[in-house]
Amino acid sequence: MRLKRFLLRYYPPGIFLEYERKGRTATKCIDLLDLDEDADLDELISELIESEPLITERQRPQLQDLIGRLLDKNTQNDVSLYQHYKTVKTHVLPLTNVGLNKSATLFVTGSYDRTCKVWDTATGNEVLSLEGADGHKNVVYAVAFNNPFGDKIATGSFDKTCKLWNASTGACFHTFRGHDAEIVCLSFNPQSTMIATGSMDKTVKLWDVASGSELGTLQGHSSEIICVSFNQSGELLLTGSFDNTVGVWQCGSMTRLHSLIGHRSEISSCLFNHEGSLILSGSMDKTCKVWDATTGECLETLRDHTDEVLDVVFSLSGLLICTVSADGKAHVYDTIDWSIVSSLTGHDGEISKVSFNPHGTKVLTVCSDKTARMWDAYTGTCLQVFEGHTDELFAGQFNYDGDTIITGSKDNTCRLWR
Repeated sequence: MRLKRFLLRYYPPGIFLEYERKGRTATKCIDLLDLDEDADLDELISELIESEPLITERQRPQLQDLIGRLLDKNTQNDVSLYQHYKTVKTHVLPLTNVGLNKSATLFVTGSYDRTCKVWDTATGNEVLSLEGADGHKNVVYAVAFNNPFGDKIATGSFDKTCKLWNASTGACFHTFRGHDAEIVCLSFNPQSTMIATGSMDKTVKLWDVASGSELGTLQGHSSEIICVSFNQSGELLLTGSFDNTVGVWQCGSMTRLHSLIGHRSEISSCLFNHEGSLILSGSMDKTCKVWDATTGECLETLRDHTDEVLDVVFSLSGLLICTVSADGKAHVYDTIDWSIVSSLTGHDGEISKVSFNPHGTKVLTVCSDKTARMWDAYTGTCLQVFEGHTDELFAGQFNYDGDTIITGSKDNTCRLWR
């Protein structure tokens, strides 16, 4: 094996090793999730050289430079306040979902008008409308860029199909057919080689991005699928269902490794932490559960909400989690002992979505009270209220660098903040 070059991943901090083996190029990632300003860089680099055969003492100066850049990026002050700079009136009929590409140069919207539209975030102008002869015949409910690449868009529809589009030209690469009911969720694997689609028909299907062929069908749930989520390697997939369970599946063999049983009502969201060691699930039973991804054992049940838990999320480093609820509150927990770090109170309505900024220091919540709020994750202080929408919000997220926020509302507009 021969090391060709290093590649950086800023959030969460890590270094990719691109190497050649038997004439083929491959990569492996070294996570540096604990990297902070107190880290001893010389000691860290010595450990890397000792533990990784591809890295030699000759690369020490290069590693010092690269890890220094990672440290600077992750400890620099993130954006303190955001200014509203664009309101985009998107569709005539109600919006269903929105999503940013990695760099926040484009965003995508789905709608009850059966179209998906791509917008320029700088100008607010429509770039593409994914419709016509290749378009969907019913509501476009789920949309996603294949981040971090951003050159493809997947759309899932009530017409029972998923479509794969060229994000630059709007050309339709493939139409994935096979579900017997509406598609309500989808996800690319991180490598952008596979798409998972979840349906009201109680199944999840996996599709090959390159060929457009169906790779397999995951069966076993007794009710509709509400969320799908890959781990970072793309080898495992989570499926959350209205049957109160989460399935853990091996994508290569299409087999279910675990059925996570314990919730007493429908699953609202589920995901892996970055390392793939933990699984988080939120439920309409007012609880959030933490599971061991290897054994399927329930490690902790968080019971601090008084109404349905509508969304749950890990920070990128995995040090914190946040849960939001129809009770109008959010709680941030430490993943060491599952104690509450802060409680975020101030919304006047149910909080439907939550996300951390890339640094893991701030939390964005969106609410039926027509506002989004940004909070200090550690103190619970409300840092900013995002106002201006005239109906409840259903979407909000940071871009990869954390310098742009998008909010989506039932008023049929998206608002962009920088």
